[in-house]
Amino acid sequence: MSFLLTCPLCGPRDVYEFRFAGEIQKRPAPGSSQEQWAEYLYARTNIDGVERAWWFHRAGCRRWFQGERDTRDNRVIQTAWTLPAATTTAGPGGAASSTGVPAPASAGAAEPGNAADG
Repeated sequence: MSFLLTCPLCGPRDVYEFRFAGEIQKRPAPGSSQEQWAEYLYARTNIDGVERAWWFHRAGCRRWFQGERDTRDNRVIQTAWTLPAATTTAGPGGAASSTGVPAPASAGAAEPGNAADG
């Protein structure tokens, strides 16, 4: 199912211009067990409802951003460099700030480190 996703820099675009990079989730603390790291890397909640996720605009500005979308009907609620909620945590490879929201890597774009473009 196709839908429009709004890049914070480029505006509304077809979802096929983007790469989905997974749910926004809390990164384990340094020294965590292998089980905690395995859960972080491979276990997903597959939310039936509003999901917060990382997106990469691969056919446009080539920047990472976060989006909130209802998975039941693919309705995009909001997109931003970082979503404004205290429950938002570091994305793939990203470091969380004191508010729990990843700090932008450059020019307002957060960039998850271990999510490959593709």
